Amino acid sequence: MVNYRQQRVGELSLTPDNKLCVFQYAKSWLADGFSISPLDLPLKPGLFIAQPDPFYGSFGIFEDSLPDGYGRYLLHKALMREGINDADLSSLDRLSLVGRSGMGALTYSPETSLGQVAEPYDFDELQHKALEVLQEHQDGDARWLLYNSGNSGGSRPKALFSDEEGHWIVKFRHVNDPLDMGLQEYHYNEVARRCGIKVPDFKLINGKYFASRRFDISDKGERLHTATAGALLNLSLSQPFLDYSNLLSLTAFLTQSRKEVEEMFRRMVFNYLTENKDDHCKNFSFVVIPQADGFYAWHLAPAYDLTLCTEGYNGQHATSVNGTGIPSFQDLQALGARWKIAPSRCREIYEQVESACGDLLRYRVPEN
Repeated sequence: MVNYRQQRVGELSLTPDNKLCVFQYAKSWLADGFSISPLDLPLKPGLFIAQPDPFYGSFGIFEDSLPDGYGRYLLHKALMREGINDADLSSLDRLSLVGRSGMGALTYSPETSLGQVAEPYDFDELQHKALEVLQEHQDGDARWLLYNSGNSGGSRPKALFSDEEGHWIVKFRHVNDPLDMGLQEYHYNEVARRCGIKVPDFKLINGKYFASRRFDISDKGERLHTATAGALLNLSLSQPFLDYSNLLSLTAFLTQSRKEVEEMFRRMVFNYLTENKDDHCKNFSFVVIPQADGFYAWHLAPAYDLTLCTEGYNGQHATSVNGTGIPSFQDLQALGARWKIAPSRCREIYEQVESACGDLLRYRVPEN
């Protein structure tokens, strides 16, 4: 069963051959809820059957709830210690392991627990243990690390924690990351905010670990439904053929807001000027905000995972601009024109970002 807070969203099952997921909205949710994935699962009665690819027979929105990268590695290690081969698990088995512990507002029942584990007590210790497990020096702490990551995605080790200021996700170094990785991401977020980009509140823990306020939890402490662009567009990280035209189109469709379309345009410019080539489909998200009138509205989530990444995908950005990884200003304007951003406004946004980038400016877009 799929739930949103305390409400039943619908039921998720498998086809008779156990290869494809089948989803159906609950009648009560059809009356008062919202589409959890407007392109893939529109809010209407009937059965939805997932495609075999790219999510191994699952829907993108539920794949979002599963750990990937670092989290998937930890899950593999934790299950191995229990004598379980995670390759034998179905999509439903994996979601059952997530249960109520994932990011966003969707939860899954029945829930399968790997056992109770302790909250993080020392961030330096958590960093140390994460590197030990990643370097395969030990795997006894994999379950503890997985629990404290909240099944979050991405390649770098993470942990969730709360304090008197709110709810946070803190990031740690991976094996090949520079020693000042946290300081680097902190600076990128400082500059991004100066460039007019909306980022979550952020801070440094112990002077070296970057922490970002969770945007999947409201100021009142309520879980919010979130979805990555990859989930909504049914795109996998293994298929890096996303273009910013897709992201601008998705933003316009979901939010119906010119301001938020311009925000996505601004992020595109920032990522190219600062060489953040890790701009893949899971590094852009949208969040559903309940309205006072009982309706629900999609918004572009704050920017995240902003940092220097010169390698990208074969040296190129994960997301192209107007079909090219080496865009000209004409390409930027061409994208803007499709969503009624005037050429003068495109140039204004570009110049605002370029002038505010400071020491992070690594690339200048040629005129043509």
